Amino acid sequence: MRLATINVNGNEQAAILMAEKLYPLQAVNEKLKQDFPTVLFELINLGKFEALNSWYNKQGKEMLSSMNEGVIPKEQARFAPLYRYPHKIWGIGLNYVEHAADLSEKAPNTEPASFMKPDTSIIGPYDTIEIPPQSQRTTAEGELAVIIGKRCKDVEEENVTDYIAGYTTVIDMTAEDILQKNPRYLTRSKSFDTFFSFGPVLVTPDEVEDILELKVATVLNGRVHRENTVSNMTFPPHFLVSFHSKVMTMLPGDIISTGTPGAAVIKDGDVVECVIDGFEKLVNPVRDLKVNP
Repeated sequence: MRLATINVNGNEQAAILMAEKLYPLQAVNEKLKQDFPTVLFELINLGKFEALNSWYNKQGKEMLSSMNEGVIPKEQARFAPLYRYPHKIWGIGLNYVEHAADLSEKAPNTEPASFMKPDTSIIGPYDTIEIPPQSQRTTAEGELAVIIGKRCKDVEEENVTDYIAGYTTVIDMTAEDILQKNPRYLTRSKSFDTFFSFGPVLVTPDEVEDILELKVATVLNGRVHRENTVSNMTFPPHFLVSFHSKVMTMLPGDIISTGTPGAAVIKDGDVVECVIDGFEKLVNPVRDLKVNP
Protein backbone atom coordinates (compact mmCIF):
# COMPACT_ATOMS: atom_id res chain seq x y z
CA MET A 1 0.00 0.00 0.00
CA ARG A 2 1.07 3.56 -0.70
CA LEU A 3 -0.22 6.44 1.38
CA ALA A 4 0.13 10.18 1.01
CA THR A 5 -1.16 13.28 2.74
CA ILE A 6 -2.91 15.71 0.42
CA ASN A 7 -4.74 18.99 0.78
CA VAL A 8 -8.47 18.52 0.26
CA ASN A 9 -10.62 21.66 0.61
CA GLY A 10 -8.09 23.26 2.93
CA ASN A 11 -7.59 20.18 5.12
CA GLU A 12 -4.63 17.81 5.11
CA GLN A 13 -5.80 14.22 5.04
CA ALA A 14 -4.46 10.78 4.26
CA ALA A 15 -5.11 9.21 0.88
CA ILE A 16 -4.29 5.87 -0.72
CA LEU A 17 -2.29 6.12 -3.93
CA MET A 18 -3.28 3.47 -6.46
CA ALA A 19 -3.01 3.42 -10.26
CA GLU A 20 -2.06 7.12 -10.49
CA LYS A 21 -5.11 8.14 -8.46
CA LEU A 22 -5.53 9.28 -4.87
CA TYR A 23 -8.37 8.00 -2.72
CA PRO A 24 -8.81 10.28 0.33
CA LEU A 25 -9.67 8.22 3.40
CA GLN A 26 -12.59 10.49 4.22
CA ALA A 27 -14.15 9.62 0.85
CA VAL A 28 -13.24 5.94 1.35
CA ASN A 29 -15.04 5.96 4.69
CA GLU A 30 -18.13 7.60 3.22
CA LYS A 31 -18.39 5.65 -0.04
CA LEU A 32 -17.14 2.24 1.08
CA LYS A 33 -18.57 2.22 4.63
CA GLN A 34 -15.21 2.13 6.42
CA ASP A 35 -14.11 3.84 9.63
CA PHE A 36 -10.41 4.66 9.36
CA PRO A 37 -8.77 7.76 10.87
CA THR A 38 -8.35 10.28 8.07
CA VAL A 39 -5.06 11.82 9.30
CA LEU A 40 -1.97 9.73 8.62
CA PHE A 41 -0.28 10.37 11.96
CA GLU A 42 -3.46 9.41 13.82
CA LEU A 43 -3.79 6.31 11.67
CA ILE A 44 -0.33 5.19 12.79
CA ASN A 45 -0.45 6.52 16.35
CA LEU A 46 -3.83 4.97 17.15
CA GLY A 47 -2.76 1.54 15.95
CA LYS A 48 -5.12 1.47 12.93
CA PHE A 49 -2.44 1.33 10.25
CA GLU A 50 -2.15 -2.47 10.13
CA ALA A 51 -5.94 -2.79 9.85
CA LEU A 52 -5.98 -0.43 6.87
CA ASN A 53 -3.16 -2.31 5.14
CA SER A 54 -4.90 -5.64 5.77
CA TRP A 55 -8.20 -4.30 4.38
CA TYR A 56 -6.39 -2.87 1.35
CA ASN A 57 -4.66 -6.14 0.49
CA LYS A 58 -7.67 -8.40 1.11
CA GLN A 59 -10.51 -6.44 -0.47
CA GLY A 60 -9.69 -2.77 -0.58
CA LYS A 61 -7.91 -2.75 -3.94
CA GLU A 62 -10.94 -4.19 -5.68
CA MET A 63 -13.34 -1.89 -3.83
CA LEU A 64 -11.26 1.18 -4.63
CA SER A 65 -11.09 0.29 -8.32
CA SER A 66 -14.88 0.61 -8.52
CA MET A 67 -14.95 3.94 -6.65
CA ASN A 68 -15.34 7.09 -8.74
CA GLU A 69 -16.64 9.87 -6.51
CA GLY A 70 -14.04 11.75 -4.47
CA VAL A 71 -11.08 10.30 -6.38
CA ILE A 72 -8.27 12.73 -7.29
CA PRO A 73 -5.88 12.20 -10.24
CA LYS A 74 -2.30 12.25 -8.99
CA GLU A 75 -1.30 15.14 -11.23
CA GLN A 76 -4.04 17.31 -9.68
CA ALA A 77 -3.23 16.49 -6.05
CA ARG A 78 -1.60 18.99 -3.69
CA PHE A 79 0.80 16.95 -1.59
CA ALA A 80 1.68 17.91 1.98
CA PRO A 81 4.25 16.43 4.39
CA LEU A 82 3.16 12.94 5.42
CA TYR A 83 2.52 14.53 8.83
CA ARG A 84 3.87 17.50 10.74
CA TYR A 85 4.28 16.54 14.40
CA PRO A 86 6.14 13.24 14.93
CA HIS A 87 7.35 12.47 18.43
CA LYS A 88 10.95 12.17 17.19
CA ILE A 89 13.06 12.64 14.09
CA TRP A 90 16.40 10.82 14.09
CA GLY A 91 19.01 11.54 11.45
CA ILE A 92 22.09 9.45 10.72
CA GLY A 93 25.34 11.10 9.69
CA LEU A 94 28.03 9.68 7.41
CA ASN A 95 26.27 6.35 6.91
CA TYR A 96 27.81 5.84 3.46
CA VAL A 97 31.61 5.73 3.49
CA GLU A 98 31.81 7.70 0.24
CA HIS A 99 29.84 10.59 1.76
CA ALA A 100 32.23 10.75 4.71
CA ALA A 101 35.08 11.15 2.23
CA ASP A 102 33.28 14.20 0.77
CA LEU A 103 33.63 15.89 4.14
CA SER A 104 37.16 14.62 4.78
CA GLU A 105 35.87 12.74 7.79
CA LYS A 106 36.23 9.15 8.88
CA ALA A 107 32.95 7.26 8.73
CA PRO A 108 31.81 5.80 12.07
CA ASN A 109 32.24 2.03 11.94
CA THR A 110 31.29 0.85 15.43
CA GLU A 111 28.13 2.84 16.19
CA PRO A 112 25.91 5.19 14.15
CA ALA A 113 26.50 8.94 14.29
CA SER A 114 22.94 9.99 15.07
CA PHE A 115 21.32 13.34 15.81
CA MET A 116 17.80 14.65 16.32
CA LYS A 117 15.82 17.32 14.49
CA PRO A 118 12.79 19.40 15.53
CA ASP A 119 9.39 19.04 13.89
CA THR A 120 9.50 22.76 13.04
CA SER A 121 12.02 21.86 10.33
CA ILE A 122 9.40 19.82 8.41
CA ILE A 123 8.18 20.85 4.96
CA GLY A 124 6.47 18.86 2.21
CA PRO A 125 6.81 18.25 -1.52
CA TYR A 126 7.31 21.42 -3.59
CA ASP A 127 7.57 23.57 -0.46
CA THR A 128 10.55 25.93 -0.54
CA ILE A 129 13.81 25.15 1.24
CA GLU A 130 15.07 28.39 2.78
CA ILE A 131 18.81 28.96 3.19
CA PRO A 132 19.09 30.99 6.42
CA PRO A 133 21.01 34.28 6.72
CA GLN A 134 23.43 32.60 9.15
CA SER A 135 24.75 30.14 6.54
CA GLN A 136 26.97 30.71 3.52
CA ARG A 137 27.15 27.00 2.64
CA THR A 138 24.00 24.87 3.01
CA THR A 139 23.69 21.37 1.62
CA ALA A 140 20.71 19.17 0.69
CA GLU A 141 20.79 15.41 1.09
CA GLY A 142 18.44 12.83 -0.44
CA GLU A 143 17.75 9.99 1.99
CA LEU A 144 15.62 6.92 2.64
CA ALA A 145 13.58 7.23 5.84
CA VAL A 146 12.01 4.56 8.05
CA ILE A 147 8.66 5.25 9.72
CA ILE A 148 7.98 3.40 12.95
CA GLY A 149 4.57 1.72 13.08
CA LYS A 150 4.20 0.79 16.74
CA ARG A 151 5.84 1.17 20.13
CA CYS A 152 9.34 -0.24 19.85
CA LYS A 153 11.75 -0.83 22.75
CA ASP A 154 14.81 -3.12 22.92
CA VAL A 155 13.91 -4.84 19.66
CA GLU A 156 16.43 -7.16 18.02
CA GLU A 157 17.33 -6.55 14.39
CA GLU A 158 15.70 -9.76 13.14
CA ASN A 159 12.33 -8.63 14.57
CA VAL A 160 12.38 -5.04 13.33
CA THR A 161 10.06 -5.58 10.33
CA ASP A 162 7.11 -6.03 12.70
CA TYR A 163 7.61 -2.47 13.95
CA ILE A 164 7.96 -0.64 10.63
CA ALA A 165 4.95 1.10 9.07
CA GLY A 166 6.85 1.94 5.93
CA TYR A 167 9.52 3.89 4.12
CA THR A 168 9.62 7.27 2.41
CA THR A 169 11.83 9.84 0.71
CA VAL A 170 13.46 12.67 2.65
CA ILE A 171 15.61 15.67 1.81
CA ASP A 172 17.67 16.68 4.84
CA MET A 173 19.49 20.00 4.98
CA THR A 174 22.68 21.03 6.81
CA ALA A 175 24.20 24.45 7.35
CA GLU A 176 27.56 22.88 6.62
CA ASP A 177 29.65 25.95 7.37
CA ILE A 178 28.16 26.16 10.86
CA LEU A 179 28.90 22.48 11.46
CA GLN A 180 32.47 22.87 10.25
CA LYS A 181 33.16 25.54 12.87
CA ASN A 182 32.70 22.99 15.62
CA PRO A 183 31.16 19.47 15.63
CA ARG A 184 29.20 20.46 18.73
CA TYR A 185 27.16 22.75 16.50
CA LEU A 186 25.58 19.77 14.73
CA THR A 187 22.11 20.21 16.22
CA ARG A 188 21.97 23.90 15.29
CA SER A 189 23.26 23.25 11.77
CA LYS A 190 20.45 20.73 11.21
CA SER A 191 17.54 22.51 12.86
CA PHE A 192 16.61 25.57 10.82
CA ASP A 193 13.05 25.88 9.58
CA THR A 194 12.48 24.08 6.23
CA PHE A 195 15.49 21.77 6.82
CA PHE A 196 13.55 18.48 6.61
CA SER A 197 11.42 17.72 3.57
CA PHE A 198 9.21 14.71 4.24
CA GLY A 199 7.10 12.73 1.76
CA PRO A 200 5.27 12.51 -0.58
CA VAL A 201 4.42 8.80 -0.23
CA LEU A 202 4.73 6.21 2.52
CA VAL A 203 5.46 2.79 0.99
CA THR A 204 4.65 -0.23 3.17
CA PRO A 205 7.29 -2.98 3.58
CA ASP A 206 5.26 -5.50 1.59
CA GLU A 207 5.69 -3.23 -1.46
CA VAL A 208 9.50 -3.26 -1.16
CA GLU A 209 11.05 -6.46 -2.47
CA ASP A 210 14.48 -5.90 -0.87
CA ILE A 211 15.21 -2.74 1.08
CA LEU A 212 18.97 -3.30 0.69
CA GLU A 213 18.73 -3.19 -3.11
CA LEU A 214 17.12 0.25 -3.30
CA LYS A 215 19.15 2.95 -5.01
CA VAL A 216 19.03 6.37 -3.32
CA ALA A 217 20.02 9.55 -5.17
CA THR A 218 20.45 13.24 -4.43
CA VAL A 219 19.50 15.09 -7.62
CA LEU A 220 20.29 18.78 -8.17
CA ASN A 221 18.73 20.73 -11.04
CA GLY A 222 17.85 17.53 -12.89
CA ARG A 223 21.30 15.95 -12.66
CA VAL A 224 22.27 13.14 -10.30
CA HIS A 225 24.72 14.61 -7.79
CA ARG A 226 25.38 11.34 -5.99
CA GLU A 227 23.70 7.96 -5.75
CA ASN A 228 24.33 4.75 -3.88
CA THR A 229 22.61 1.53 -2.86
CA VAL A 230 21.23 0.91 0.62
CA SER A 231 23.38 -2.24 0.89
CA ASN A 232 26.41 0.09 0.96
CA MET A 233 25.32 1.71 4.21
CA THR A 234 27.61 1.08 7.15
CA PHE A 235 24.51 0.63 9.33
CA PRO A 236 21.46 -0.64 7.38
CA PRO A 237 17.90 0.46 8.19
CA HIS A 238 16.88 -2.51 10.37
CA PHE A 239 20.03 -2.18 12.44
CA LEU A 240 19.30 1.52 12.96
CA VAL A 241 15.80 0.80 14.27
CA SER A 242 17.10 -1.86 16.67
CA PHE A 243 20.01 0.30 17.84
CA HIS A 244 17.88 3.35 18.59
CA SER A 245 15.15 1.27 20.26
CA LYS A 246 17.82 0.35 22.81
CA VAL A 247 18.55 4.03 23.44
CA MET A 248 14.97 5.23 23.87
CA THR A 249 11.47 3.97 23.24
CA MET A 250 10.54 4.51 19.61
CA LEU A 251 6.91 5.52 19.19
CA PRO A 252 4.43 5.19 16.31
CA GLY A 253 5.21 7.82 13.70
CA ASP A 254 8.84 8.31 14.76
CA ILE A 255 11.16 8.82 11.79
CA ILE A 256 14.70 7.59 11.20
CA SER A 257 16.34 9.21 8.18
CA THR A 258 19.07 6.76 7.29
CA GLY A 259 21.78 8.94 5.75
CA THR A 260 22.68 10.29 2.33
CA PRO A 261 24.86 9.02 -0.48
CA GLY A 262 25.97 12.60 -1.04
CA ALA A 263 25.19 16.18 -0.01
CA ALA A 264 24.77 18.84 -2.71
CA VAL A 265 25.58 22.48 -2.02
CA ILE A 266 22.44 24.47 -2.79
CA LYS A 267 21.86 28.07 -3.84
CA ASP A 268 18.99 30.39 -4.64
CA GLY A 269 16.88 29.10 -7.54
CA ASP A 270 18.03 25.48 -7.35
CA VAL A 271 15.68 22.50 -7.40
CA VAL A 272 16.56 19.47 -5.26
CA GLU A 273 15.13 15.97 -5.57
CA CYS A 274 15.36 12.74 -3.62
CA VAL A 275 14.94 9.82 -6.01
CA ILE A 276 14.59 6.22 -4.77
CA ASP A 277 13.84 3.19 -6.93
CA GLY A 278 10.09 2.52 -7.04
CA PHE A 279 9.14 5.55 -4.91
CA GLU A 280 7.48 8.81 -5.88
CA LYS A 281 10.26 11.40 -6.10
CA LEU A 282 10.44 14.26 -3.61
CA VAL A 283 11.06 17.71 -5.12
CA ASN A 284 11.78 21.07 -3.47
CA PRO A 285 12.85 24.46 -4.83
CA VAL A 286 15.44 26.56 -2.97
CA ARG A 287 15.43 30.20 -1.86
CA ASP A 288 18.38 31.92 -0.21
CA LEU A 289 16.98 34.42 2.28
CA LYS A 290 20.14 36.52 2.01
CA VAL A 291 19.52 37.34 -1.65
CA ASN A 292 15.78 36.66 -1.97
CA PRO A 293 14.09 37.54 1.34
